[in-house]
Amino acid sequence: MSVRSLCLAILSFGDATGYEIRKESTDGRFSYFEDASFGSIYPALARLESEGLVTVREEPQAGKPARKVYSITEVGRAELIDYLCEPQARDTFKSPFLLIALNAAQLPPDVIRRALERRKAQVREELQLLTDTDKECGHPGSNWTRSYGIACMNCTLDYLEEHGEALVKIAEDAAKPVSDAAE
Repeated sequence: MSVRSLCLAILSFGDATGYEIRKESTDGRFSYFEDASFGSIYPALARLESEGLVTVREEPQAGKPARKVYSITEVGRAELIDYLCEPQARDTFKSPFLLIALNAAQLPPDVIRRALERRKAQVREELQLLTDTDKECGHPGSNWTRSYGIACMNCTLDYLEEHGEALVKIAEDAAKPVSDAAE
């Protein structure tokens, strides 16, 4: 998904400022789809506006510059639908934790234990965000996507709980002197 498509997708749920789009793409329900910085969001919004896919209006604020609020147009909605109908790219998953796991035999066991505990804490935190009752909304696609995320996080946590010690053992076995390993 491109930042352009991400902006259209967020705006398809309602009007938003560039700041709100960034917040949704980093901390909100759209944070699972694409990384988007302010440096990529604002140029994308400017292009979308020039192409007639979004409109912008200025809303005055007391003591501050007016804020720009973006809205998706019908043409923008049609482009988003066209994009979503194309075969999707493969999902990407990048994990600093898995790099540590891959190199477990080269690391001290305490480093592996700390990495496991950090990863489990991160997964629990993510689960908490996903299971907050105020996250439930009336949009069926959002609810399904949220449930999918909860299932993925639960599977991840279960795997870490059930198999984490095997990863520590890799580090412990590699740390044993050669004479101990032969016994």
